Amino acid sequence: MKKAEQSALTRSALLKTARELFTEFGYARAATEEIVQRAGVTRGALYYHFRDKAGLFQAVLEEINVEIIQRVENAVQTSQGSPGDPWGQIVYVAAGAYLDACLDPAIRRIALIEAATVLGWEENRDFDEKYGLRIIRKFLLQLMGSGLIERQAVEPLACLILGAVNAAALYTARADDDVSTARKEIGASLERLLDGLRVKVEPSPVDNSVRHSAAIETYK
Repeated sequence: MKKAEQSALTRSALLKTARELFTEFGYARAATEEIVQRAGVTRGALYYHFRDKAGLFQAVLEEINVEIIQRVENAVQTSQGSPGDPWGQIVYVAAGAYLDACLDPAIRRIALIEAATVLGWEENRDFDEKYGLRIIRKFLLQLMGSGLIERQAVEPLACLILGAVNAAALYTARADDDVSTARKEIGASLERLLDGLRVKVEPSPVDNSVRHSAAIETYK
């Protein structure tokens, strides 16, 4: 096996093992020695690939964020491949895919509960901007281009939506008992909130006249 291939396998083993231990025990209680032993590598190998345990955690979080974005984008792409309401195919599907992803124990523990404490507010915010804001901007531009949302400054709106989506995910993550019920309830609330952005289509004069004629006929 080539050196580059072995190096890639070692890095992958460390990420996989760290993800498991961070999920099971949390960052503080996941000992570096336990990580390298379970991964079957040396301590030196860990420090070759990552500056320290915090660097390993950051790499795991990066991997998780990529995974979440892929889940959301794949869900929306699949939904748009069949006939349906364009609003629901983007807004409801994207929000639902994100909240469903956050039910994954690793994502729930590492990305929602541990990240802000381990990385600090500013660095955790950088992850939000790199991944969350990027995909929200993308969908907003698509919705504005389709006339489903009024054209407006994208950045402030994306920041507000990100805050709402993150709050919804945290609500689910902190549910002690019935996580599935919490997911369902917060998902419905989030959809109602986002529906407020949708452009309301007024009935055309033709539609009104048709309704009026129908009402007269009914009355007769």
